[in-house]
Amino acid sequence: MLLVHAHPDDESITTGGVMARYAAAGAEVHLVTCTLGEEGEIIPPGLAELGSWAGDQLGGYRAGELAVACRALGVTAHHFLGGIGRWRDSGMAGTPAAEHPRAFAGGPIAEQTAQLREILDEVRPDVVVTYNAFGGYGHPDHIRAHEITMAAADSVPRVFHIASGGGANPTPDAPATTVIDIREQLDAKIAAMRAHATQITVRPPEFALSNGVAQPIGETESFTLVRGPAAGAETDLFGGL
Repeated sequence: MLLVHAHPDDESITTGGVMARYAAAGAEVHLVTCTLGEEGEIIPPGLAELGSWAGDQLGGYRAGELAVACRALGVTAHHFLGGIGRWRDSGMAGTPAAEHPRAFAGGPIAEQTAQLREILDEVRPDVVVTYNAFGGYGHPDHIRAHEITMAAADSVPRVFHIASGGGANPTPDAPATTVIDIREQLDAKIAAMRAHATQITVRPPEFALSNGVAQPIGETESFTLVRGPAAGAETDLFGGL
């Protein structure tokens, strides 16, 4: 299984349960992170000077948070697209960050697709997971992650879009085809989310991003099969492969 995410913390919020579940079951779980999340807002006041508006060291700090989160999920195979620091968090559309020369959403899509295809050719996953065409909530980096994944994963047996998960208010999407029970993985998911302390405040059974709006930490994670054989409502991303 290979998951493509835009920033550190996206993996834990939206897919931490399935990553932990399949890693514990012995599956080879690979995570691709496209940027370091340099433009993220910072929750702890004592770390504010890491921000792009100050020391611009948040990306390196978040890479460390991501490493801790992956350990909590039992995931040991991690890749930064193009190598660590190649692509930078673009921020939201219309912000100055979008004009940065390394901004992920503004980078050459052919190069980025080739970088992801190289990873896919090496890993040869049976299942790939990424965002829907709206990126879940419209972030340009999420949309670009969707675009390159759909272009690069043309030979992958099954491709899923994330149909639900925390982080924002998603737009209506195709109905979920696959709902995964993650109750046994909740402790691992919560630990991974807590690792991203610059971005997430965790108070089970809820969490909040920098806007302070409480959201539930669900006991399931849902996905929509968009490429590959379907067998009706499923509870396994591999679908008997």
